[in-house]
Amino acid sequence: MAPIDSDDNRTAEEGEGLRAGRRKAARYVVPVAVMGVAAVTIGLVPAIADSGDPDLPKVTAEQLIEKIAKSDVQQLSGTVKISTDLGLPDLGGLESGLMSGMSGKPGPSGGEDGSAADPSAKLTELVSGTHTLRVAADGPDRQKLSLLENAAEYSLIHDGKDVWGYDSASNEVYHATTSEAPGQPEKQAKPEKDVPATPKDFADQALKAVDDTTSVTVDGTAQVAGRDAYRLVIEPKQEGSTVGAVSIAVDAKTGMPLKFTLTPASGGAAVVDAGFTQVSFAKPDASTFDFTPPEGAKVTEADETAGAPEHGREPVGGDVAEGLDGLKVIGEGWNSIAAFDTGGQGLPTASAGGDAGALSGFLGSFGDQVKGDFGSGTVFKTRLVNALITDDGKVYAGAVTKEALVKAADAAE
Repeated sequence: MAPIDSDDNRTAEEGEGLRAGRRKAARYVVPVAVMGVAAVTIGLVPAIADSGDPDLPKVTAEQLIEKIAKSDVQQLSGTVKISTDLGLPDLGGLESGLMSGMSGKPGPSGGEDGSAADPSAKLTELVSGTHTLRVAADGPDRQKLSLLENAAEYSLIHDGKDVWGYDSASNEVYHATTSEAPGQPEKQAKPEKDVPATPKDFADQALKAVDDTTSVTVDGTAQVAGRDAYRLVIEPKQEGSTVGAVSIAVDAKTGMPLKFTLTPASGGAAVVDAGFTQVSFAKPDASTFDFTPPEGAKVTEADETAGAPEHGREPVGGDVAEGLDGLKVIGEGWNSIAAFDTGGQGLPTASAGGDAGALSGFLGSFGDQVKGDFGSGTVFKTRLVNALITDDGKVYAGAVTKEALVKAADAAE
């Protein structure tokens, strides 16, 4: 199948049909959170494992993208396996502290004012390692996601106006409510799932990045979780991107993504793998979404922690978020680089102590010192997202090579 390109051979109708189903990705990550960025930006896993290539009717890339866009699966249940390999040093216990510090929310270990069951912290565990999830959905008002870890389980349940998070390891419960009346403001903010958790989450992120700098093809068929599927392959046409290719297994019947794989331009194992190992589109039993806090569990209401300033501690990197007000994008397509100025704040030093000092030591283990017309700085590298932080506090980050970041910083001078 010929790739979708932006040459003169493509008809206006075909071009418009493709553009109607895509838009440029606009989510960028604060570089000091680079260990968690990749999963939030684009994601995926080792090549799609199939038990035979089914014989399916031929489709074009445009038709398959349209099929994904029209997919309206309201009811399902199944098991999802996610593996993420950013090529980072062992985070140990640092990751939860850093992620909570940068988000302004409690880490998975809870804390005096936080909750170990807060989903905004708990789901950041998906940014590294291999995890198994059970998922279920019954329309827009009922969903459940359970993260299975050894003998413990974390569940996030949305049932009508109630949102529950439950961590069995600590026996803690997080509860938030939403407005019952359509169009009315929420009484409490519903916890957002910032980290993609299902193949569809990942596919939605990747398809946002499809534009004229991208080649999209249909590369045969596959069978995933016992379902016949098409393979949609997305590849950058530009040089300088760290993304090699994204492969999405699209259910032939429903159009729902069943598996999503991202391989880096550097080769080797995929950066992330998210795929169903079992899936059913039957209506889940209503009891699946029932939840009552277990006896003796600590229950934290969302309004008890809302707006709390880091529960008594300074966020890592200080007020880095304020610098995002001046964020700008350099370049286009897969070579886009997010740039902003922290106001000369620079990086924390090891002498800072606490999370800031730990962050300094961690970043130093995978950073390269660089110089250019911009001055000097450090490039922090993963297998997907790289970030240049200059000594005077300017930040350049994207799914691009070290050389591309230095070039962007030089051009900005």
